[in-house]
Amino acid sequence: MKLVISLGGSVLMSDFPECKKMRAFAGEVERISEDNEVFVVVGGGRVAREYINAARNSGANNTLCDAIGIEVTRLNALLFASHLSSAPKEIPKTFERAVELSKLWKTVVMGGTFPGHTTDATAALLAEYVNADLLLNATSVNGVYSDDPFRNPDAVKYERLSPKQLVDIVVKGEIEAGSSNVFDLLAAKVVERSRIRTIIFLGEPGNIEKAVSGNFDEIKKIGTVVEP
Repeated sequence: MKLVISLGGSVLMSDFPECKKMRAFAGEVERISEDNEVFVVVGGGRVAREYINAARNSGANNTLCDAIGIEVTRLNALLFASHLSSAPKEIPKTFERAVELSKLWKTVVMGGTFPGHTTDATAALLAEYVNADLLLNATSVNGVYSDDPFRNPDAVKYERLSPKQLVDIVVKGEIEAGSSNVFDLLAAKVVERSRIRTIIFLGEPGNIEKAVSGNFDEIKKIGTVVEP
């Protein structure tokens, strides 16, 4: 099976510089890569936000701020790759190079690619590009809800969604001021147009393997399955 895993910076780098979670995630990826072709897209997290804020305070425009954030994601990706024997210590800057590396390695780790694209969007576009069987998106909550569960205790969690339903939920979140989505709108639209099976799950060690297991009873505890 061909997998693309999106590990946002807030998930992967939450205990930086100790990086205990990173090591745990790396162990999971190593085990998964024994039987699967794996691509991992890493985000920037707090460090990227600090660099971006510093650049913005110096007068940098949004595109330059994005470019700075992308460089941080690539540093994070290289740090993550350093924990993997199955991945090269080269961080590809394009999808084409990622595919080339995948012919030689079981795992390929990359960061951002283009200004304006979130980690979610990059991972979804990569999944589309490589014709992935499954896209995994690690986030801060255990799936997709009808509303922000941190602000609304009555929010309903969805166990399954169609790609169209996911887009509708994300669009609603984009419209409402101050809301935060577990998935990016561009990413959702890519999933919809290419009908990519996707699991949006709680980004905690152990959950990547549960998401890949195919056991729906386990998956629904930690996330939401999106499929046509």
